[in-house]
Amino acid sequence: MLTNHRRAIWWSVGLFAAVIFAFVAVGRHPPIEAPKTTIPFVGEWDLTVYNAMDDIRSDPLTLLARILNVLGGGLVTIPLRILVSIWLALRRWWHALAFWILTWAASEILLSGAKAFFHRGRPFEPIVDVVGFSFPSGHATAAAATGVALVFVLLPPGRQRRRWELTAGVFAFVMAFSRVYLRAHWFSDVVAGVLLGSAVALGAAGVLIEVGELTRRRRSDAARPASPPDG
Repeated sequence: MLTNHRRAIWWSVGLFAAVIFAFVAVGRHPPIEAPKTTIPFVGEWDLTVYNAMDDIRSDPLTLLARILNVLGGGLVTIPLRILVSIWLALRRWWHALAFWILTWAASEILLSGAKAFFHRGRPFEPIVDVVGFSFPSGHATAAAATGVALVFVLLPPGRQRRRWELTAGVFAFVMAFSRVYLRAHWFSDVVAGVLLGSAVALGAAGVLIEVGELTRRRRSDAARPASPPDG
């Protein structure tokens, strides 16, 4: 899946460090106090971006954001993940399947745990129906994790994959923007979501490949005949 899995691990470590910083910066506050944050600047910026969306609101942008709202929801992402899992299993790409399922499970577990812990309130007057707490953004997390994972499992390393990696990044950015535009999330929600999804996908790929290499090395060492004793 990766030409340099250890680099992916280090990227994941850096992204997780950024996630932790975002978690600390936002902090845990009563939902009614949103967008209050532990670091005041973050909450102030959230409110500034929230108000700025009114200056660019238009029918075409609203339509695009509503379409992305559906594409990033469970009605689309869950069947997509199941179909990709079945396709990988039928092709017997077991390492890719393990990575795909691990990315799916880890991102959802971390997302659900963070939402329950921070219990952050949603922005005022959302344009679409929203359920649950706001931080971090589930749409942004799923877009980043699924986009990165799809590129890894479907494309071999090379120039074409790099183009699709860029496409996955752009899609995650557009999805994140749409959540703020629709007043479904604060800006810091989507930043944390993109960081979390990307960190999980890169970390899952790197760790699984590292574990596989260590396992093969140990099996090779165990199968190697022992050297005869001296003398």
